Amino acid sequence: MLKQNLSQKLLQKLSPQQIQLMKLIQLPTSSIEQRIEEELESNPALEESDDYSEVFDLDDQNDEISNEPESNEEVFELDDYLNEYIEEDPISYKINSEYNTEAQEDFMPQHSGSTFSDSLNDQLGLLDLTEEEFIVATQIIGSLDNDGYLRRSGTDIVDDLLFAQNIEVQERTVTNMIAVIQDFDPAGLAAADLQECLLIQIIKRLENADDPNRKSKLIAQKILTNHFDEFSKKHYTKLEKNLFISRSELKDAIDEILKLNPRPASAFNSSKQGQVKYVVPDYFILNRGGELELILNNKNAPDLHINDHYLNVLKSYKENKNSTKDDKKAVLFIKQKIDSAKWFIDAIVQRQQTLYKSMYAIMQYQYDYFLTGDERKMKPMILKDISDITGLDISTVSRVASVKFVQTEFGTKRLKEFFSESIQKEDGEEVSTLEVKNILQEIVSGENKRKPFSDEKLKSKLMDRGYNIARRTVAKYREQLQIPVARLRKEI
Repeated sequence: MLKQNLSQKLLQKLSPQQIQLMKLIQLPTSSIEQRIEEELESNPALEESDDYSEVFDLDDQNDEISNEPESNEEVFELDDYLNEYIEEDPISYKINSEYNTEAQEDFMPQHSGSTFSDSLNDQLGLLDLTEEEFIVATQIIGSLDNDGYLRRSGTDIVDDLLFAQNIEVQERTVTNMIAVIQDFDPAGLAAADLQECLLIQIIKRLENADDPNRKSKLIAQKILTNHFDEFSKKHYTKLEKNLFISRSELKDAIDEILKLNPRPASAFNSSKQGQVKYVVPDYFILNRGGELELILNNKNAPDLHINDHYLNVLKSYKENKNSTKDDKKAVLFIKQKIDSAKWFIDAIVQRQQTLYKSMYAIMQYQYDYFLTGDERKMKPMILKDISDITGLDISTVSRVASVKFVQTEFGTKRLKEFFSESIQKEDGEEVSTLEVKNILQEIVSGENKRKPFSDEKLKSKLMDRGYNIARRTVAKYREQLQIPVARLRKEI
């Protein structure tokens, strides 16, 4: 049976402006410049300037606007707006670098040199190929991923050429061109998987018949060809038995494999466009003789203010006693643009204040760490701790910490690295989980690689130091540190 009910609910919804502000807060310094450029292009009332010496001369601020008989409600609201806006100090709608306490002369190094695809196309140009072979080879080069692997089969490439370029080729031609590209430098290109990539490289190294390490390379080729699974799982005893070789011969062969490059395109920074990504710190923390100073990076936040031409238009409208209907429409458009520009400037200012306030609280909370760089002095800290100190919402603190970096004299760190849960030692002292992870890393680094510690043994080692944690927690921390299980850490 259907029923209709009438009910009232009180809901909280973020306005579009609040949503945009949250997005601005979350943006790192490296991205805020692009966002400001977009706003400058879309809103002519917003202007970028480095000069604050000019202050607009707005006389007769207390005059009333008188218009001809069309004094409807819309006009009165507009007049009120003009009076209110013109009476405000235009300087309040300029962003200055109040947080930038010293000049930041940082610059971004520029990448030079050929790109990954350029290098391969240059090598391709040296070959004597038919037009069809050249087209197929170009398609293959364009299909390589950032590591230099060819993840598409010959059939897929045939289909790509047919659908994209309306060219029908034989799969045999594609296979032949893949073999040609696999002979390019760097070695290992156009492989379907890691095994083939390493095999291409080891075979190329076997071309020198006088190589004193040729025997080790031949064994390495056999391992990669017939025993790749045992090699990847480090079943060294099985390899010795199956290949009828000694432990020293196996070690020499594995050393040859470890010299190979599993990512042949890595020399080109894994980028077909040749773009190098640099970390742009959002904050700088300086040690001034034992006193910490926090600087907010304003490099990518240019000075913004309201375009003076638009202010003059408003002033002219106010002084004009015979404004037409078209004039009023134009001023309404200007009002909309100025409102948008004012909001954006206020949002950028609020973003700066929020970022500075949050990082200052983090710096004070972790003061001993920023003074010494000793991670053992890093206190357990969660988002709520900073939220309580700053009065900001936890979600806002989370947005601030999400993709931000701080540059210290001990290196550039992610803000996320300073947040951690706490655990209690046997003596009752609360320590950060970061401290436990660092000690775990230290234990693994010092272990005998021929007999690496199991998770149970790592747990015992931590307990000996006063950290009583469960084995599954050890396994979780080990995975977070990207430390393989004991079997995969084993060496000969």
